[in-house]
Amino acid sequence: MTIRLYDTSARQIRDFTPITPGCVSIYLCGATVQAAPHIGHIRSGLNFDIMRRWFEYRGYDVTFVRNVTDIDDKIIRKSAEQDRPWWAIGYENERAFNDGYTALGCLPPTYEPRATGHITEMVEMMRGLIERGHAYEADGNVYFDVRSLPGYLSLSNQDLDELRQPSEDGETGKRDPRDFAMWKAVKPGEPSWETPWGRGRPGWHLECSAMAHKYLGSAFDIHGGGIDLIFPHHENEIAQAVGFGDEFAHYWVHNSWVTMSGEKMSKSLGNSVLVSEMVKAWRPIVLRYYLGTPHYRSTIEYSEEALREAESAFARIEGFVQRVVEKAGGPVEPAAEVPPAFAEAMDDDLGVPQALAVVHTTVRQGNSALAADDKEAAVARLAEVRAMLAVLGLDPLDPHWAGESDRGEDLHGVVDTLVRLVLQQRESARVRKDWATADAIRDQLNQSGLVIEDGPQGPRWTLGPR
Repeated sequence: MTIRLYDTSARQIRDFTPITPGCVSIYLCGATVQAAPHIGHIRSGLNFDIMRRWFEYRGYDVTFVRNVTDIDDKIIRKSAEQDRPWWAIGYENERAFNDGYTALGCLPPTYEPRATGHITEMVEMMRGLIERGHAYEADGNVYFDVRSLPGYLSLSNQDLDELRQPSEDGETGKRDPRDFAMWKAVKPGEPSWETPWGRGRPGWHLECSAMAHKYLGSAFDIHGGGIDLIFPHHENEIAQAVGFGDEFAHYWVHNSWVTMSGEKMSKSLGNSVLVSEMVKAWRPIVLRYYLGTPHYRSTIEYSEEALREAESAFARIEGFVQRVVEKAGGPVEPAAEVPPAFAEAMDDDLGVPQALAVVHTTVRQGNSALAADDKEAAVARLAEVRAMLAVLGLDPLDPHWAGESDRGEDLHGVVDTLVRLVLQQRESARVRKDWATADAIRDQLNQSGLVIEDGPQGPRWTLGPR
């Protein structure tokens, strides 16, 4: 058993070898909390949640760190625009992110540090970089000297002579325009902290280097994030950490975007779809299926049609689960192991689409067993399906999803009584061989959003896809 991952720094799929046998350390760039999350933000959390679940299934002890960037230029601009404290905006949106992660079934991280809680660690890292000749102070700013570090830009594979480093107002005193700010001198009305070089606030890149060092040490296994973070953020994280003396991440794993009309989903383009609104229109477990089942390195082009297809596909899985539970007369525990084909797909760079194909094949086999009234085989297939769905965070029998109320689960008993009265009328029509009336009743139920299935135990109903 060898898990293989695509390593951005190596530009190829590599066998995963942990630093400490039996343990995996993961640092994921989390939320910048200047606004509420859209589904593109949450996709990254979902992809790495599945990675974590798979490592845990394979027997690893996982330490998963996902940071919160609660101070940066965007948050400060939002504070000025809204005339609200920067910390109030950050806290409000941090809660919105966590609500989104929880709604879509992401396991909580081992640690979730906030940037503003680690100023001391940032100062220590800057002091070490200055002492080693990799950084310098100018006009109250602290800059990283990119020419001082051989190998800079190896992650993004750029040419230093062609580099255009993003820069903000107030970044004065640079020796080279390609140098980047680790610490920014205080400006009137902005939050600031005291340092040996004067009051100011941290740069975005410094925050993650310092927090990764604190929680995962000088070397850790996997650093994750969206592909848009490769440069400048991750490139500059590496520069700071390596310049400080750390090995830093041994593998770099990046997920792709959710796009609309071919463009990356973003607040600035006005094309974002907020998670808080999406969970009102769609069941969260369906959203997880939609966002979590494409390969993490593939782009998802958002559309309602694609969401409806995901809803229908998951309904087929969920319907099978419900039918077997009814047939078995109670819960069916997940199998101890997933099928070999599923494991092979997941070991190969988290091949969720191929793994999901195994799920659907097993569901079809289970449905055939049900049709043949082979209870034992149907139960065995459900046990396998539940084991696979647990890895993907999509087991509808998991207690996390038991509280879903988006489809009026609290009214299920009332609806069930009413539908059964109508089904009794349909059954009476069938006994009378009044097929026209029976078909008309079924058609009317279908039009109302109910799916009627006739089985050995009589008709049953489920809510169909919208």
